[in-house]
Amino acid sequence: MSIDHRRLLLAMFQAAVNAADPALCVPPHLPPRPVGRTVVVGAGKAAASMAAAVEAHWDRPLEGLVVTRYGHSRPCKYVEVIEASHPVPDEAGSKAARRILDKVSALTADDLVLVLISGGGSALLALPAQGLTLAEKQSINRAMLRCGANIAEINEVRKHLSAIKGGRLAVAAAPARVVTLAISDVPGDNLSIIASGPTAPDPSTRDDAVAVLAKYGIEIPATVAKLLNHEISETPKPGNPCFATVTHRLVATPQRSLEAAAKESRETPDYLP
Repeated sequence: MSIDHRRLLLAMFQAAVNAADPALCVPPHLPPRPVGRTVVVGAGKAAASMAAAVEAHWDRPLEGLVVTRYGHSRPCKYVEVIEASHPVPDEAGSKAARRILDKVSALTADDLVLVLISGGGSALLALPAQGLTLAEKQSINRAMLRCGANIAEINEVRKHLSAIKGGRLAVAAAPARVVTLAISDVPGDNLSIIASGPTAPDPSTRDDAVAVLAKYGIEIPATVAKLLNHEISETPKPGNPCFATVTHRLVATPQRSLEAAAKESRETPDYLP
C-alpha cells in the first residue's frame, strides 16, 4: 500500500505551525500573578496573537500595549495593539516604543511586566537613541538590509542606536519583575538577538557595531558616528543589577517545530490514500 505523501506533508506542516501557535505555546509559560499591577508590552509579527493568548488565560486585571506588523493585528480587550512597519521602521513603531517605555517606568517591585517578543520585533521597536532621528535609523536599517549582513550583525547595530533595545527595556522596568515570553526566529535562539533583546543583557559592544558597519562599507551620518563613539551608546551588560528580576522563557523555537513535524510523521497511522 502506498502512503498519501501530500496528506502526510500537510499534517507535518500543521504540526510545525501548531508548535509555534501563540494560542497553544504561550499559556503554559504564563508566570504567577503579581501582588501589584500586570503590564503587558511587546513587539513582533506575533505580538498581537500572543497578547490575545495572554488575555484568554489571565484571571487578574492587566493592561498594556504591543506593536505588530501592518495586517497582523488581533482584537484584544485590555492590551492595546498598534500596527507599524517591518522590516524598515516607521513613525508608528517609534511612537509605540516610546509609549511602551513610558508604561513600564515608575513601577514597583510588586508589579509584573510581561514582555511578548517574536520575529520582527527589532524593526517594530524603533526608538532612536538620544541625538538620532528616525530618518537616520531608517537609512542605516535600509543599508544593513541591502548589504547582506546576517541578523546577528544587523541587530548588533540596531541595539547600539536604540533607546529601548539591547536590554534597555529591562533597565526602564526595574525594579518590577520582568518575564519575557519569546517566540524565536533566529539560529541558536539567542535571547540577545531575538528582537534585539530588549530585556536581555547584551554581550556585544559599540565597537562591535562600528566594526559591522565598516565590514560592509556602510557610510554613516556624523550624528551616528558621534553616538557610537560615546559611552552613552553602550548597552547594559551581563551582571547588571537590572537583570536580577528578569526571566526569559522560550515558548517556541524552530527546533521545536521541526521536532513536532518529525513526531507527526512517526507516531500517526500510515497516511493511506
